[in-house]
Amino acid sequence: MSSKTKHVRDKWRGKSWYMVIAPSFFGNIELGSIPAQDEKLMIGRVVEATLYDITGDFSHHYLKMFFQVNEIDGKSAKTLFKGHEYSRDYLRSLVRRRTTKVDGLFNLTTKDSYKLRIAVSALTLSRIKTSQEKIIRTMMAKTIKEKAAALTLDQFVQEMVLGKIASDIYNQAKLVAPLRHVGIRKSKLLAAPVKLPEAPVEAAPVAATA
Repeated sequence: MSSKTKHVRDKWRGKSWYMVIAPSFFGNIELGSIPAQDEKLMIGRVVEATLYDITGDFSHHYLKMFFQVNEIDGKSAKTLFKGHEYSRDYLRSLVRRRTTKVDGLFNLTTKDSYKLRIAVSALTLSRIKTSQEKIIRTMMAKTIKEKAAALTLDQFVQEMVLGKIASDIYNQAKLVAPLRHVGIRKSKLLAAPVKLPEAPVEAAPVAATA
């Protein structure tokens, strides 16, 4: 046996495989197995998939999803949504000459106190004025902040990656200028709400008996 083959075998010896599970609002879909020497080393690892891997809809292949392992249950690695982004090829295919790309970058907080950074892009059919760009950007900010305030993280992420929020922005912004595409091209989870430790329950005093 060559030393190289022995090194490869030693590398994997003693490692366990963990099945990475998508969050419950994505149906606890299995995203694949990854090895680790110790389950503690799994916590915090970020796993990449596509929305197609989750929905089975090939039209979602361009959307890259990121999940972070936050809990180990036996050989299952449960995850938290970490963010998403358009693939480079898809983003490049959207850009056209003699058109305007209106970008907006916004920080927001969901109803259940998760903090996100969202990048929204609107692509027009032809070049538009700077004043129109400003109006569209204002519409973007208003729509996503209202959505975030009304929805939990789970609900917001579903509407975001499946295009519902982008559709709402499109329906408003198209009144300002003809549009070809509106999408939330990137998101990142900045912070989760801090869970305060529960206060210990004090035992009720026992009444003295005569």
